[in-house]
Amino acid sequence: MNVAKYLVLALLALPVMELVVFIAVAGSIGFLWALLLVVASSMAGAMVLRHAGGNHIARMRVAMGPGGFTALQADSAGTMTVLAGILLFIPGFITDVLGLLLLLAPLRRALAALLGRKMAPARTDGVVDLEPEQWHQVPDPALADRRDDGRAKP
Repeated sequence: MNVAKYLVLALLALPVMELVVFIAVAGSIGFLWALLLVVASSMAGAMVLRHAGGNHIARMRVAMGPGGFTALQADSAGTMTVLAGILLFIPGFITDVLGLLLLLAPLRRALAALLGRKMAPARTDGVVDLEPEQWHQVPDPALADRRDDGRAKP
């Protein structure tokens, strides 16, 4: 069977599995405590998305335009943080556990190693490091040469 079929099957079965787990947790700690845990984890997910994911979501929106998925590989730690926030925001204990696991840096690196990619460290200064063969300088004719030393333009 194809991996996509397993993924679709898992996504379709997730609400049923979440309901079963919620009933089991509610049976052991009480319905109101279980409901309080689900609401608290959803609020935590919203805070993660608001704090760490706001700028990254804007960058993802730009990256998903003409560049496609290759631009997302440059900041995979931020992508994992946004994914963790989304999983925490979705009500349910299974998605909460997965979201909490994605917030742990050693597990993010292990997941990246499992997927066969080297995860870029999270940058907060807005700088993207490129290899020398991945960029070139494009002169902007709209900018004037502002040298004050009397040298001529090259």
